[in-house]
Amino acid sequence: MAETATAKRGWLWPLWLLATAVLVVLVANAHLVYVAVSTQPDCVAHLKDRGDAPGQYRAAKSAC
Repeated sequence: MAETATAKRGWLWPLWLLATAVLVVLVANAHLVYVAVSTQPDCVAHLKDRGDAPGQYRAAKSAC
């Protein structure tokens, strides 16, 4: 039997959907890498001295 044009298009839309999903994931990951590489967060207030109470932690090596 010969395939009709409608039958050929039946499998094409999931392929386009998959291609679009892959493209969205690639663009989102590229954006995350760009933001991670191009920004430098400001210093955050934290304990600089050793705390007296248990559970008070400080930065191991402060960059500020």
